[in-house]
Amino acid sequence: MSEDANASAQPLIEHLVELRNRLLRSVLACLLIFLGLVYFANDIYSALAEPLLSVLPENASMIATDVAAPFFTPIKLTLVASIFLAMPYLLAQAWGFIAPGLYQHERKLLIPLVFGSGFLFYAGVAFAYFVVFPLAFAFFTAVAPEGVTIATDISNYLDFVLKLFFAFGLAFEIPIATVLLCWSGATSAKQLRAKRPYVIVGAFVVGMLLTPPDVISQTLLALPMWLLFEVGLFFARFYVSKDDQQSSEA
Repeated sequence: MSEDANASAQPLIEHLVELRNRLLRSVLACLLIFLGLVYFANDIYSALAEPLLSVLPENASMIATDVAAPFFTPIKLTLVASIFLAMPYLLAQAWGFIAPGLYQHERKLLIPLVFGSGFLFYAGVAFAYFVVFPLAFAFFTAVAPEGVTIATDISNYLDFVLKLFFAFGLAFEIPIATVLLCWSGATSAKQLRAKRPYVIVGAFVVGMLLTPPDVISQTLLALPMWLLFEVGLFFARFYVSKDDQQSSEA
């Protein structure tokens, strides 16, 4: 192997080693948080179940249809919560890996996007927990047929709320996606404004696909998606692709 080939392979190996180290740090951070929270696994699940328990009829409760569910379900939730709490550190590790390959002006523009994406995901999860859950669960329990006892399985409930958390967290990333599309030159803010009616319809379609089949959850996801799209259009003016910038200057 020639010296030039060795020289070109060396940076690649260094990048792979750095990527491995950052991944190991990320996994270790999640593990440490998990070990610190696992003792409170049942309390964490109780807090997650509170929006449903608060609207259940008197003497109604949640159930476990699987023998091991009372143990594994809170543990699963605690693991997800550990990753959720470690997200700022995970984003910092990702930023530390990609930042050296960026120009100075690119770093200044990407820093708000990288850390803003984490904030928006947290905001989406909080919106689901504090706004959507109370309304949706109150609706579900109110429309239950007479004579039907509501007894939700704890595993099914966890899967249900995690799907909603992911759906709302992902939906709240729309401003970031809008800015990136405009910055990359794939589209422009002007073109997106012209397609606003299609975006609104698309928001309700996505809300229908990502949420359970009830009008409340779908609407509570679609409306924030539309508003966040408008927020993305506002900030897209600060992230203009080079071609659009050159054409406007010309």
